[in-house]
Amino acid sequence: MSTLEMLTFGVYLVASVSFILALKFLASPKTARTGNQLGAAGMALVVVWTLVRTDGMLEHWWIVAAAGLVGTVAGVLGARRVPMTAMPQMVAIFNGAGGGAAAVVALSEFLLSAGHAASGDLLPAIPVIATLLGAVIGGVSLTGSVVAFGKLQGLIPGRPVTYPGSRLVAGLLLGSILALGVVLTLLTNSVPLFLLFVAIALVLGVALVMPIGGADMPVVISLLNSYTGIAVAATGFVLGNYALLIAGTLVGASGAILTQLMCTAMNRSIFNVLFGAFGTGGGVVVAGAAGEQTAREISADDAAVLMAYGKKVIIVPGYGMAVAQAQGPVRELMDLLIARGVEVEFAIHPVAGRMPGHMNVLLAEANVPYDRLKEMDEINDDFANADVALVIGANDVTNPGARTDTASPIYGMPILNVDQAHNVVVLKRSMAAGFAGIANPLYSDPKTAMLFGDAKKSVQALVSGVKNA
Repeated sequence: MSTLEMLTFGVYLVASVSFILALKFLASPKTARTGNQLGAAGMALVVVWTLVRTDGMLEHWWIVAAAGLVGTVAGVLGARRVPMTAMPQMVAIFNGAGGGAAAVVALSEFLLSAGHAASGDLLPAIPVIATLLGAVIGGVSLTGSVVAFGKLQGLIPGRPVTYPGSRLVAGLLLGSILALGVVLTLLTNSVPLFLLFVAIALVLGVALVMPIGGADMPVVISLLNSYTGIAVAATGFVLGNYALLIAGTLVGASGAILTQLMCTAMNRSIFNVLFGAFGTGGGVVVAGAAGEQTAREISADDAAVLMAYGKKVIIVPGYGMAVAQAQGPVRELMDLLIARGVEVEFAIHPVAGRMPGHMNVLLAEANVPYDRLKEMDEINDDFANADVALVIGANDVTNPGARTDTASPIYGMPILNVDQAHNVVVLKRSMAAGFAGIANPLYSDPKTAMLFGDAKKSVQALVSGVKNA
């Protein structure tokens, strides 16, 4: 082994260790920033070393510099200017870019290998299979992520978009990809057939995601992220880049695990998510199975008195808090209540918001102490001891119908036991339904009071009320 090869393996080893440690640190909000920095540093090391050791690369440095500049600008603008409510969309787009990059690399490698092969000779089967996997999975991830972005952004209807025979079409597309894969591996390395193979993969990504409702987009994004990791791993295998192979494998595995955890949190299988056509993307639903849904309103001052003179308050954040950017006033409310001797905790449902950890990130942004953020399994039994459960824009994850209504699309989904608190105060703009598009019986519960309006203004009114209580 030459000195250059030994140095390359050393760089790959250091980078791979940094990727593994990055995932470890990302497991906690306290160390997440360090994890991001470690992962970024490891990938930067691999990129720089690849540029240095690749023959002829430095001669075309301006192409690399231009591409790096575009990526840097996109990353900085995305991190600084995109609001937290739009983070899932940004994640979807960046994930699609990763899948697309893997597909482009697979495409270029196939074209290069096919061009160098002698006429009539087949390329080795294993590299061809890896290239095909990178192309098809990357292509599906690219277009699927674009559709997911469109649904979350409201550019595409959030409801499941289906048509007669849509599943048959998706099945035929998948069958065509498998058949072409066999032909390209065993019979001919035809470039036109490979281009057709990639084109069908792109169409398949659209066909798979369009029939999925907006409520399931977080799960879909997580699954597509796993797809991108697998595509990157396949690309690393083709290129002989072990760092890329390990990074892709880590992303693919962690994305798959996260997808399974989210499905478990909703008590649904991945098959049901992909083919159940669940979720309307939200809508106004004021009538439930028992007729028109009624609700009792409360003033901000009265709600503030309930909390100020209670012993325990559990705050349940949801997407409504993210939309209103109410995390700052929520932190102020928490501080005031604690100063009065009230015990305050936050109940975090695994699928609250539009992506895993959405609520944790928002509250961490407002410097809410990590030890006050309690996961569902940890805090659910405490609701019975809470004087007030303050629900800020959370819908489906607090719906008690998930326990009893067998006809409900969320039946069996584990929920936060908000209805077991002595008093429930719900902050919402209106009686609009959540992503599942169904009424929430919690709002009609005699112990529940509704405080309508923008969540940020409502919490600010609660802050004033507690100060005057």
